[in-house]
Amino acid sequence: MIHRIFFLLLFLMWLPDTYIYFQFVKPCVSRRRWVRMLWWLPSLVLTVSLICLMFGDNFTSMRVMLTGVYMVTFLTITVPKCLFVIFSLLGKTFSQIGKIPMLGILFKWPIERVFNIVGIVVACAGAYIILYGFIYGWRRYEVKEVTFNHPDIPEAFDGYRIVQISDFHLGTIARYPDDIQRAVNLINAQEPDLIAFTGDLVNNEATELNVSEEILSKLHARDGVFSVLGNHDYGTYRRWPSNRARVENLNDLKRRQILMGWQLLLNENKIVKRGNDSIAVVGVENDGKPPFPALGDLPRATQGTEGMFKILLSHDPSHWRRKVLPETDIQLMLSGHTHAMQFRLGCFSPSAWIYPEWGGLYIENGRGLHVNAGLGSVMIPYRFGAWPEITVITLKRE
Repeated sequence: MIHRIFFLLLFLMWLPDTYIYFQFVKPCVSRRRWVRMLWWLPSLVLTVSLICLMFGDNFTSMRVMLTGVYMVTFLTITVPKCLFVIFSLLGKTFSQIGKIPMLGILFKWPIERVFNIVGIVVACAGAYIILYGFIYGWRRYEVKEVTFNHPDIPEAFDGYRIVQISDFHLGTIARYPDDIQRAVNLINAQEPDLIAFTGDLVNNEATELNVSEEILSKLHARDGVFSVLGNHDYGTYRRWPSNRARVENLNDLKRRQILMGWQLLLNENKIVKRGNDSIAVVGVENDGKPPFPALGDLPRATQGTEGMFKILLSHDPSHWRRKVLPETDIQLMLSGHTHAMQFRLGCFSPSAWIYPEWGGLYIENGRGLHVNAGLGSVMIPYRFGAWPEITVITLKRE
């Protein structure tokens, strides 16, 4: 991926540096040239590192980790500069407007200086957001309570508690087993009737489970842990020596989930009973829009569940509008996948630019979709605002 944005990264590095150097560094800093040249050192190091990352297999776990570290460093250095430049240029623009007759009365204060000060404040805020999300935000677990009301919920399941978790991406956080254990403890503390994991257990390889397999096997719910596969679980983001190696990796991941005591649903369902009442837990393979795998088989997965209250586990939330709503009578679907882009300010996340349903509970004609923001992170441990999420969904009979 870094190959595709190589020139964009260079542009974001050097353009703000050039502007700041000629506008502020050269006029204000010591006349000694070597002191001024230090200004270019961070971008020079970033450029050399970027060129080094261009070589080799970008799909190995080590290369993914190094790319992640590079991106955090790049963003921490570059984003504040870009934010400052934007405000500085706005200040210059308004300053020029102030020279126009009749308009100058609106701009009597030193507008350029004001915008520069605001730019510094915003730049510092940007650096804080990046560093906080990288150092602490990705491990700031958040428990959310959601209630889903529906008349089809059987009486015995009124008050039934489902804990939904999603998107562990263990390849990113496997080096932090204490944090994974803390997440497991927090999940178990909710005393769930059922745990639903909605895909993307790993980034690419089943071996990412080596450190945390025993920890995750301690997840406990009265009716068990149910899981489905996400797009990353198929290993399509790694360059494999052969298709057979990729298939063997996928089979290993399936086997490990079974060994952990999870019930992996591959276009199938399980019936959960309470006395004379029952509900169906349906799980499909990943069903997304290109380039993501579309392997879900709803007719096969729902076979034998006619007339029952059904909970569908499907990794990609776009599946809801594409097939679930128009083709089935499934009352509640649980998804992940979006991560809320691992960034959220208030009610806004850039995920909204891609997914109509990107986080939280959505209701249409009495039927629901809940999108979990996930527990892990892609490429680098980073989250801000879209904190790692554990959702407690309580079923209520209307």
